[in-house]
Amino acid sequence: MEGKTPRPRYNRNLITVFLCVAGIAVNLLLGWIVSKLDVPLYLDTVGSVTVAILGGYLPGVIVGFATNILKSFTDPASLYYGVLNVLIALCAAYFSRNGWFRKPIKCVGAILVFACIGGGLGSLLPMFLEELTYDSSELGDQISRAAHIGRQAAYILSSIITDLVDKALTVLIVGILVKFLPDKLEKFFTFTGWMQTPLSKEESAAAKKTNFRVMSLRTKILLVLSISLVAVSVAATGISMLLYRRALKTDHTKLAEGAASIAASAVDPDKVDEYIELGEAAEGYTETEALLREIRSSTVDIQFLYVYQIREDGCHVVFDLDTDDMEGSEPGDVIPFDKSFEKEIPALLAGEPIEPKISNDSFGWLLTVYEPVYDSAGKCVCYAAADISMDQIGLIERNFFIEMLSLFLGFFILIFVTVQWLIEYHIILPVNSIALSTGTFAYDSEKARENSIERIHELNIRTGDEVENLYHAITKTSDDSMRYVADVQKKTEELAQMQNALIMVLADIVESRDQNTGAHVRKTARYTEIILSEMKKKGYYADMLTESYISDVINSAPLHDVGKIQVPDAILNKPGKLDEEEFAVMKTHTTAGRDIISQAIDLVPNSGYLDEARNLAAFHHEKWDGSGYPNGISGEEIPLSARVMAVADVFDALVSKRSYKKPFAFEDAMQIIKDGSGKHFDPLIVDAFVGAAEDVKKVEQEFSALSDESGYISKEKIHKKK
Repeated sequence: MEGKTPRPRYNRNLITVFLCVAGIAVNLLLGWIVSKLDVPLYLDTVGSVTVAILGGYLPGVIVGFATNILKSFTDPASLYYGVLNVLIALCAAYFSRNGWFRKPIKCVGAILVFACIGGGLGSLLPMFLEELTYDSSELGDQISRAAHIGRQAAYILSSIITDLVDKALTVLIVGILVKFLPDKLEKFFTFTGWMQTPLSKEESAAAKKTNFRVMSLRTKILLVLSISLVAVSVAATGISMLLYRRALKTDHTKLAEGAASIAASAVDPDKVDEYIELGEAAEGYTETEALLREIRSSTVDIQFLYVYQIREDGCHVVFDLDTDDMEGSEPGDVIPFDKSFEKEIPALLAGEPIEPKISNDSFGWLLTVYEPVYDSAGKCVCYAAADISMDQIGLIERNFFIEMLSLFLGFFILIFVTVQWLIEYHIILPVNSIALSTGTFAYDSEKARENSIERIHELNIRTGDEVENLYHAITKTSDDSMRYVADVQKKTEELAQMQNALIMVLADIVESRDQNTGAHVRKTARYTEIILSEMKKKGYYADMLTESYISDVINSAPLHDVGKIQVPDAILNKPGKLDEEEFAVMKTHTTAGRDIISQAIDLVPNSGYLDEARNLAAFHHEKWDGSGYPNGISGEEIPLSARVMAVADVFDALVSKRSYKKPFAFEDAMQIIKDGSGKHFDPLIVDAFVGAAEDVKKVEQEFSALSDESGYISKEKIHKKK
């Protein structure tokens, strides 16, 4: 952990606010300077890129979007370019996190990306928005002629080339600033929102790169957020477009109705027939036509303005004004009814008003309004009509949609990055920190358990929600579990001590009947421990010599002669050599020991030490060459523990004084063991035993010092020695 107490959150917020305000100010100031100098640059992303590099994704996006919102107060078109500034800030934060700005080649790549966003995407907006100026530069024209490509493609390419200079200068300014900025100050500006003790870079990386069976919680939340935002945006856009279209249609219908109504009032109904028959020769015709032209020119939205008299054979032209693209029909011309007006023909022949009509016939996609012209008798003599092109309405709708899309993308990215930042520090990092701390919990030692508990406590998660509740619950559970584990371990150790004590008591009971052994079970246990340790050091039987196995063999070694409890005292304590019959009885101590321990195993199943005790009791007199007893097995058929005990048992018998023999010298006994390698004993075990000769000698001398003249060692002396 970097520290147990993170910087107060309000201080971090103030630093971030200051950084964002400074970034916005830099964008606006540099943009204003280049505009006053009238140079072909913008430099309005310097602050966004700088803040993105220093503070991260969220501050960079805020600066990029806020800059264009503020600029839109004086230049409304800037609002639509906000998404480009946001995208550049996002890319800058990503490039900074991945070390692009420290490598010249990658700096060039960053400049190209920035130019493609600012110049490439920026040049597409004017193609869809009438509010933005589409400036086909001279460079674009030259590229179009030289490369034989369309003007629009050439314009996009020229915009990217032009923007390269701006973005190169931006990266240069930012690079110089970051280059001379101290590392501590750079970390000072990094915008974090730790709701726990801050993690180191390595710990943060580990907390973010945990494995998942399906997908991460972060991905799920962001996926739900994205789907929700898109769904809401589509619904809002759809509703907005529907309402906007309805409002557009209503406004244009009112406009057409007003124009048609004024045109109807300008026509003298009593002269309509004369106008049809004589045209411009009729008195007042040219004046009325001029008035109609003036009505049409009052608004650019009116495409056609005309006056028809409706008869059975079609529409008889009274007035039909020329347009820039089409000449109007002459007075008296008969124009057939459009198919789209078939349902309205009866009402028109009857001189009745009709509802505004949208049609897509020979004259195009039009919104048409018919206004009846009544004579002094109240009879409809003709209709004044105004047409508004629906293409123009469609273009307005498209502009509105592009505007909404541009603004939505900016807000979408801002909201997305904000939520991503919040869930990162309020959910993902705290939850993953808990998972990592508990997942690496160590139980193998008291120190390891203390460190694990301390690591959990050091997280100090304080999100103030369910995550914090979960953290406190896990902390409490961990504390309680550790107390329980410590208590269980203490009791286990007590049981193990009791078990070992009982084993030694049982061994002492057996040994107390044999007046010749002289602490034999204790000495052989010590020799066994020395042999196993040396074998492990040398790497012999590495797959078997685990800590648990070694412990089981050492603890059960005193029981290897437990079967002697069934051997008669006369044979067990005979001062001389045993005859064949007596020796046959003596040999039964191996099978007797096996049976005794098997009975114990039935009462206490799954006890590893008892399994090894049975092996020791049954097979410690077997020989490597198969000449031993009771089963005459050989080599690795003999359990490893019994092969180890065979060396320890024979060696102790050699160096110990008995009533029927004198002890062998240490060197002589060692030589006998060596001579038995590959015959009586496992060669690897003999090698380990000889390799630990110094340790063996110390044990032999230690017990020899406790023995009396007969070679007997009292239990009192052993306990006093301990």
